[in-house]
Amino acid sequence: MMERARFDDYIARFNARDATAFDDYLCADMEMLNGALRFTGVEGMKHHYVDLIWPHFREELNAERFVSNDTHVAVRMRTEFKALHDAADTLFGPVVKGERFTYRGLIMYDVRDGKFSTITVAYNSFTNTKPDGQVVEMGLPH
Repeated sequence: MMERARFDDYIARFNARDATAFDDYLCADMEMLNGALRFTGVEGMKHHYVDLIWPHFREELNAERFVSNDTHVAVRMRTEFKALHDAADTLFGPVVKGERFTYRGLIMYDVRDGKFSTITVAYNSFTNTKPDGQVVEMGLPH
């Protein structure tokens, strides 16, 4: 069973952009399903975050509710992305500095040998807040 303290350590390291957290918390053959995005393994996770997300955004995960048993963790998650600079080509399309994206939804983690073997993201909402305060509902951004 994954205890809340161990999960919180993963989240804290993720929020600190510590890519070694993926080595410590993901199975080598991990499958990530996030909207239309699908990627595999530690290297797939590192590529997605280190190469595609973190260069453009300050991302912060906030686990609002946590439930676990021997083989699963379920979390109600709120994730905030804030654009670090103007960029023409990101996973969210063109962005301007300070623009924010907010994900709210559920994430199911399958656990094998104390590590995540599958991560499945389900969206309840995904919004974009423009620098002028305008909020746009995005649906599935990926």
